[in-house]
Amino acid sequence: MSETSKPFTEQVTRTQRGAGPGGSARLGWICAGALAVLLVAALLLWATAVGKLRGLELVQDKFNDASTSLANAQAVIDRDRDQIAALQTQVADLQKEKEMAAQMSKSLENEMRSDLESKDVTISKLQGKLTVNILDRVMFNSGEAILQPDGESVLRKVAALLAAHPTLKIHVIGHTDNVPIRAHFQSNWELSTARALAAVHFLTERAGVDPRRVGAVGYGEYRPIADNATPEGRAKNRRIAITILPDELAGVDTTATAAPVAATASPAPPAPIPEDSPMPPTAPAPEPPAIPPPAQN
Repeated sequence: MSETSKPFTEQVTRTQRGAGPGGSARLGWICAGALAVLLVAALLLWATAVGKLRGLELVQDKFNDASTSLANAQAVIDRDRDQIAALQTQVADLQKEKEMAAQMSKSLENEMRSDLESKDVTISKLQGKLTVNILDRVMFNSGEAILQPDGESVLRKVAALLAAHPTLKIHVIGHTDNVPIRAHFQSNWELSTARALAAVHFLTERAGVDPRRVGAVGYGEYRPIADNATPEGRAKNRRIAITILPDELAGVDTTATAAPVAATASPAPPAPIPEDSPMPPTAPAPEPPAIPPPAQN
């Protein structure tokens, strides 16, 4: 092969010539594009990482809030549980107190029936109120409010029984029949109230009952338990009622109180004098008529 004919050498020479300044420029652009692509990819990766980081921070904040809310809810649950336990304890204590009060009330009722009940003294119980009804013939003379020895004896027994129950309250209530009063008192209201007060004074001043436990009420003829048309009925209506009740019921019996002592009722229709009156109401008198004895009240 001749020196003038060197195809391989010529090709290399031509290639080297093509890699001159123009080829270098293209190579630079290619590198710049590759770097730009890498930079964009890096930016995208960075942005994605930042977004994920912020998302994680937001999730962490929500998790912290949820943890705080859960802790607060647990604290409320614990507090409510404690309150429920305290209330359950109170309910149990109140139930025990109720059972004890019922047992004490039953025991007091039995004791009173055993020691007091007779033809003139009766015991009744209604709506949690234990009542001792004492006919007036045991307590007072006709038309009077001075306590008699038999009445004092009954009241001493009542006071002795109540000494073991210091939390119970006592209402002493006076009642009469509907026969108009004729002496000493303006009306049956005054008589019934004076009799109730006489019993209260004896209980507190001579039988040892705490005055803060006792009250007096006079209903006159307006709370009858029998028919006033018969002597028997009038005898049942003339009575002293001693009502014994727990403290929470102490105001119930006075919500519909009788009129004040100073009040005057319209006169009741004339009624026959009871059979045990010492003088007939129409007995003639040769002298100017004297004041007739008081009716049985």
